[in-house]
Amino acid sequence: MDESELLARLRTGDDDAFAAIFREHYPVLVVSATRLLAERALAEEIVQDVMLELWRRRDSLVLAGPLRAYLQQATRNRALNRLRQARTAQRGEVYVRGPTESPPADARVVSVELRLAAEKAIASLSAPQREVFEMNRQRGMTYNEIAEQLGISVKSVEARMGRALKLLRDQLAPWLPDAG
Repeated sequence: MDESELLARLRTGDDDAFAAIFREHYPVLVVSATRLLAERALAEEIVQDVMLELWRRRDSLVLAGPLRAYLQQATRNRALNRLRQARTAQRGEVYVRGPTESPPADARVVSVELRLAAEKAIASLSAPQREVFEMNRQRGMTYNEIAEQLGISVKSVEARMGRALKLLRDQLAPWLPDAG
């Protein structure tokens, strides 16, 4: 049976035509995708997706060339998309997991120094600023809850917290990463 007859039968939903196309093209497509992805299981998954999409689009499929070329290009595109997704996910892992290298040898000393500097900076806040800061950051209270408990407006809580954070940023600047 030639390709045009096979495609015509596929368009009508003929399972046997689809099975014949699958058997003929699947092995070659898997080898092609494996070359790109370097992982056979992933390549098989990609080719199965391509074949599934061929079945889904069978009634509206219009080919400009041979079916083999269409399937090769579809497989290549999906494999390249998967590689792009993997690269993007890999770049994002640094932000999710953090750097993978070991902490510096002096990390414990730096950690203690930073904690002491933060305690000193918090202690230097005015009483109203420190109170709002501690209620929010240490007790986890919302601005609304703080305002209600202290009998002040939410705007006052926001102002006190804003001033407290600015003072803390200024005092802890040597410990913070550069913003630029």
